[in-house]
Amino acid sequence: MWHDSGGTGELHESAEISQLLERASAGDRAALDDLFSLHQERLLRMVRFRLNRRLHRRIDETDVVQEAFVEASRKLRDYLANPQAPFFLWLRQLTLFKLAKIHRRHFGAEMRNVERDVSIYSGALPEGTSQSLAAQLLGKLTSPSQAAIRIEKQMRVQEALDKIGPVDREILALRHLEQLSNLETAQVLEMSPSGTMARHVRALKRLRTLLEETAGFFDN
Repeated sequence: MWHDSGGTGELHESAEISQLLERASAGDRAALDDLFSLHQERLLRMVRFRLNRRLHRRIDETDVVQEAFVEASRKLRDYLANPQAPFFLWLRQLTLFKLAKIHRRHFGAEMRNVERDVSIYSGALPEGTSQSLAAQLLGKLTSPSQAAIRIEKQMRVQEALDKIGPVDREILALRHLEQLSNLETAQVLEMSPSGTMARHVRALKRLRTLLEETAGFFDN
């Protein structure tokens, strides 16, 4: 995980990741395996949410992540020579490239319609991701008793998500589906950490306002 150094906006790897990267750069395969192991679950979560729902039964997300790890092993030296992003976000980008290739291979001419499954920032939420995001947010926006009426309320959350801007939807997806930190989200979207945090709060408030306009949503 990266952190802000002294409020300057300069980002640094954690001591653990830095040490593993140093060992990996010296050819220590065990260190590279440890790096991959540390980040595997987060990448699997990302693939699970971004893979087009029509491919879920045909594509194993573990295979996608393993392909990205193989690519990362080949490109590690170049990355270490000039790192432009935290190691995890570099792995995440390689994994997104693998997803894009899978979508092109399976959908061909339909690619324009399914590209947003890889990067929902480019447009409306894909249905599967919309459902997942709505389910994640439902418990944050309602009490446990309200969330018990789950299917109807989840549909209302999905409808509200369709009404907020694509950047705000992407921030919500990055924070609540992929569970990226605010700093990681800021780097992915090329925004300032303070700006990302403000938009995250604003997106949640906007979503709640839209739901308050839905009759009976917050009723017990």
